[in-house]
Amino acid sequence: MKVIIPLAGKGTRLRPHTHTVPKPMLKVAGKPVMDYVMEDVARLKGVEQVVYITGHLKEIVEKHARATYAIPGVYVEQKVQDGTAGAVELARAHVDQPVLIIFVDTIFDADLSIVETSTDDGIIWTKEVEDYQRFGVVVTDANGHMTQIVEKPSTPISKRANIGLYYIKNWQLLYEGIAHVLKQPANKGEFYLTDAFQYMIDKGAKIRVVDVEGWYDAGKLDTLLETNRTMLEKGRASIPNRGLKNVEVVDPVRIEDGAIVTDCILGPNVVIGAGSTVTNCTLRDVIIGDRSVLVSCVLTDSMIGDQAHLEGITGSVTLGDHAEVHGLRA
Repeated sequence: MKVIIPLAGKGTRLRPHTHTVPKPMLKVAGKPVMDYVMEDVARLKGVEQVVYITGHLKEIVEKHARATYAIPGVYVEQKVQDGTAGAVELARAHVDQPVLIIFVDTIFDADLSIVETSTDDGIIWTKEVEDYQRFGVVVTDANGHMTQIVEKPSTPISKRANIGLYYIKNWQLLYEGIAHVLKQPANKGEFYLTDAFQYMIDKGAKIRVVDVEGWYDAGKLDTLLETNRTMLEKGRASIPNRGLKNVEVVDPVRIEDGAIVTDCILGPNVVIGAGSTVTNCTLRDVIIGDRSVLVSCVLTDSMIGDQAHLEGITGSVTLGDHAEVHGLRA
């Protein structure tokens, strides 16, 4: 089996952080989002290669993947952002067997091992949601196979949201479908992978729909902070044995090794990066990067990058790497 991971996007909804860090490498509960996904991939049997579709800050992604993941990888740059079908098409030269396609701006609880015994032409994972109007939703037949994907329906034709996780056993028909899609007029400049799935279904393919137990978005600041909270609650919270003086902790909190925290109230849902120094602060629902300095701040719902310096700040802020701010009230 091959794995395709498209990660060429610029992550505009997470600026300024994505000016210097690729979106899949932003940390949630002290670990890059991409690492959560790759840990699931590493547990699968028979994965021969990962095809990374890179773009924005591609050198950082490649360096991290080569240093961190044991599965052999190849890197293909998506120079033109022409949609999800265009991204997967770029992997075509490397695909000669069933393929798992994962978009890594979310974390999921799913049993990927079902691909090892699946007899269907493919699997699409979904999550039942109440706000179905915000998503592409998957419609199924009585046997649990996909019949269509409807983008942002006004009526509850389905509440099973497409989460960007797919297994395609019939990879030849997939690429036939992609070729068909790329010949059609673009939709606002983009070609959609889901249209290729629809082509497969129209040709008789059986794509099974499977619900995930959990789906945690990290594609914008508010949902990334929510996902940070969830991952802390699921076991990522950790307090070191040293580096803390006169600190009140409201769980869950994660403080990385080398951080120095003095005279603070932390939590819930706070992460302090390695080597950071935090003094006389009250923090709730806050992520702080590595080697940053915070003095006399009262922050909620905030995300601070690496090597930032904040002093006397109150409110909710989002500041990228190397930012320096003094004495504001946000």
